[in-house]
Amino acid sequence: MHARIDHLVVAAPTLEDGVAWCEATLGVTPGPGGAHALFGTHNRLLRLSSNDHRQAYLEIIAIDPQATPARAAPLRRWFDLDDSTLRDQLDRQGPQLIHWVASVPDIDGACAAWRRLGIDRGPVIEASRPTPEGLLRWRIAVRDDGQRLLHGTLPTLIQWGPVHPADQMPAPVLGLVSLHLQHPQAPLLRAALNAIGLDHVTVETGQPALQVWLTSALGTLLTLSHQEPA
Repeated sequence: MHARIDHLVVAAPTLEDGVAWCEATLGVTPGPGGAHALFGTHNRLLRLSSNDHRQAYLEIIAIDPQATPARAAPLRRWFDLDDSTLRDQLDRQGPQLIHWVASVPDIDGACAAWRRLGIDRGPVIEASRPTPEGLLRWRIAVRDDGQRLLHGTLPTLIQWGPVHPADQMPAPVLGLVSLHLQHPQAPLLRAALNAIGLDHVTVETGQPALQVWLTSALGTLLTLSHQEPA
């Protein structure tokens, strides 16, 4: 199993807030994204350059106020977007890095490996969204309760169809340098990442936190971080 960092997830109260945050924080306007009918969300996307994770990108995602999820209640939206605590945090603090997604070549095998560790990543579902180039398809593990698990430090697993969205994005102006994870259950998190071939991601014991280092086109080091109560 050779997983890759697929994308970083920045949640926003509204997509407009997310675009403004990206321009102010990262100095770049994100490219177009699309709508997710299953979950009633929409996004904007930004390609990242990385030697180790060649299709990496940053996703700014928000609940679409004009959409009703096809995934009917009591099933919840992905990435904890229905969680009242997270939504209050976004309303108070604005857009922020909350999660990340790992791309795997065999999502069923990856979920099975995690179940052997006692981790229930959730059922694997089929998802898609229209793009100008055609229908984008993927398989993704999403729990019925929508939880990210381990306070967002454990990645969501995705397996793309024949087309990856990064292939259609404009050339990257930001580079992905590293991803750093921290959690009280660091040994479990480390074992989960090792099981899918992500043994080079930094994991330490401590209060739940994600931290990402990016570089700008001018070589400036940028940091995105997120911390949650244990």
